[in-house]
Amino acid sequence: MARASKREEIAQAALEQFRTRGFNATGISDITSAAGAPKGSFYNHFASKEESALEALSRYAAGLRFDMLDTPGRPALERLRAHFEFLGADTVDSGFARGCLVGNLGAEVGDHSEEIRSAVQGGFQRWATRIRQVLTEARDAGELNAALDVEEAALFILSAWEGTLIAARADKSSAPLDAFFRMVFDVLLR
Repeated sequence: MARASKREEIAQAALEQFRTRGFNATGISDITSAAGAPKGSFYNHFASKEESALEALSRYAAGLRFDMLDTPGRPALERLRAHFEFLGADTVDSGFARGCLVGNLGAEVGDHSEEIRSAVQGGFQRWATRIRQVLTEARDAGELNAALDVEEAALFILSAWEGTLIAARADKSSAPLDAFFRMVFDVLLR
């Protein structure tokens, strides 16, 4: 009888290990141990740790709840805020032990793996595009100053968010999150 595939367990364990430990501090044995799988089974499903990180990025992106940005019947800026509140709650709920996998891998591995750098860049571009679309909708609805450059604002907001997560993890505090929400939603997007 053939053994059951452990791909799903290994892929999910890789995502969690990369989010909490980082790429370089995570070994294949850490991933397979967390998955309850023999170490050798990793290579039945992934050619390398980098390949499993690319899968982890894809899984992480699927959990970012971009659908919140499209909720009908809700003002655009409320949807944008709800999206970031959801993401911030994950950081707080983890005890400030997990940040954004896209930002973490970009900072940690982007200079050493062109595949991961490219995936991170693409992830940020898609995310910024979604933010820009919401800002454009808000501007067109008269919720924002018509002179706001939504392209630059989207890039700024995403960059500020990534820095906020780093500061929140370093401080083990929600104070950086609070500052992000005040500055972005009460000042920039007012």
